[in-house]
Amino acid sequence: MNHPIEGLMRTAMESIKEMVDVNTVVGDAVHAPDGSLIIPVSRVACGFGVGGTEFEPENQTTAEIGLGFGGGSGAGVSVQPVGFLVVNQGQVRMLPVDGSAVVDRLVDLAPQMMDRLRDLVLRDDEPTVTVHHCEHHEEPAAPTY
Repeated sequence: MNHPIEGLMRTAMESIKEMVDVNTVVGDAVHAPDGSLIIPVSRVACGFGVGGTEFEPENQTTAEIGLGFGGGSGAGVSVQPVGFLVVNQGQVRMLPVDGSAVVDRLVDLAPQMMDRLRDLVLRDDEPTVTVHHCEHHEEPAAPTY
């Protein structure tokens, strides 16, 4: 026969399993109007505790019906958003929610920025500006105070 504390543990674990599934950590995908697929990502922490005790039966009747056990269980879950996975045109980017990840974001965007800079420099269809230097001598004006 199973000990009553096993039932408490099973109940606590099943409750946690119901609260935390894959859609809690990696949320349901959202299709953006520009064709991007946005997937929320979260950090999930959970814990549980179970405790119990057995009492001495007061008389033969309580011992026969199995009384004499007391216990309890508790569980807690914390869900913290981490960021979003953005899938667009075959590229996957992680956009963190944390504002301190600016450097990570810049490193992620560096290849795109370099591509755009290269495209701007190599464009031939843009009009070019030529600067001509003219020599014009004029006496400098007296400073005004």
